Amino acid sequence: MAGSSANHGSVVVITGASSGIGLATALAFARRGAQLVLAARQAGPLVEAARACEALGAEALGIPTDVTDEASVQALARAAVSRFGRIDVWVNNAAVLLFGAVADTPTEVWKHVVETNLYGYLHGARAVLPVFLSQGRGILINNASGWGLVGAPFVSSYVSSKFAILGLSESLRLELEPYPDIHVCAVLPPSVNTPIYLRAGNMTGHEVGPVPGVYDPAQVAEIMVDLAERPRARRSVGAAGMLLSVLARLSPELAARLMNTLTRRFSIRPALAPVTLGNLFEPKPPHASRGGYHWLGIRRGGRGTRL
Repeated sequence: MAGSSANHGSVVVITGASSGIGLATALAFARRGAQLVLAARQAGPLVEAARACEALGAEALGIPTDVTDEASVQALARAAVSRFGRIDVWVNNAAVLLFGAVADTPTEVWKHVVETNLYGYLHGARAVLPVFLSQGRGILINNASGWGLVGAPFVSSYVSSKFAILGLSESLRLELEPYPDIHVCAVLPPSVNTPIYLRAGNMTGHEVGPVPGVYDPAQVAEIMVDLAERPRARRSVGAAGMLLSVLARLSPELAARLMNTLTRRFSIRPALAPVTLGNLFEPKPPHASRGGYHWLGIRRGGRGTRL
C-alpha cells in the first residue's frame, strides 16, 4: 500500500477540494492518474474542479458535502466506494478561518469554526475507517497547520481546532497500531498562498492576511502525494514550517512570542475593513487554488488563480 497508493488508479477522496490546498492536491493526484472523489459545499465549483482534474487524465467525481453534517460525510464515503469499489487515500482538508479576539467573537461563530475544522475531520475519519478496516489498508491524511503547534492571537478558534487535529491524528494512529497497513498522517503547512484569507470571517475591523513565509499550495499538495506513497506521522512544509516545528519543540515560549509578534504585525493590518462572517456559513468566491499573495504575505491584487 505505502509504495503504490499514489500511483495510477488509486482512489483518493479530498474534502475542501474546490479551492486552496484541496484543489491543488486534487490536481497533483490527477497528474498521477488517480481516481478522485472531490467534496465541497457548493456543486458549481466542484464541477469546475472535476473538469480540471479530468483534463489532466484523471477520473473525477464531485460530491457536494457539508463536513459539519456527519450523515453527509458518510454519504460521501458510500459514493466513493459505490463508484470505485474502495478508498485508498482520504484527505481531510476542508477548513474555515476566523480572525477576532475571543471577547469580540460570538460563541456560536467560534464553535462553527471548530465544528468545521475539527468535527469535519472526525466525521471524515469515522466515515473512512470502516472502509480501511474492511480492506486492511488505507491512508488518512489530515491537513493540520503550523498554528497547530504554536498559539497566535486573534485566531483562537482556528488554532484550537488545529491543535486538536494533531491530537486526533496521534490518538487515531495509536488506536490503529495493530493494523500496519493503515496509516494516519498530519501535514503542517505554514502560511500558504490560498484564498482562505480573502474569505475568512473577520471580527477585527482591520484587513487580515498571512504572516510572511507564504508557500505555494502546490508545494503542500506534493507533500500530500508523497505521504500517499510513503506515509509518515507528521510532515512540515518548507523551511519555515520545519523551523517552526523545531522551535515549538525546543522552546515553546520563544515560538509563541515569535508567532505573537508576526501575527500582530503582519496578519492584522492597519487598513480598516468591515466585520464579516466570510465563508463560515456559506461558500464564497474565489474558488481557486491561489490567493495572489507574495512570499512576504502581500497580495498582488486581482482575483485568485485557479492553477
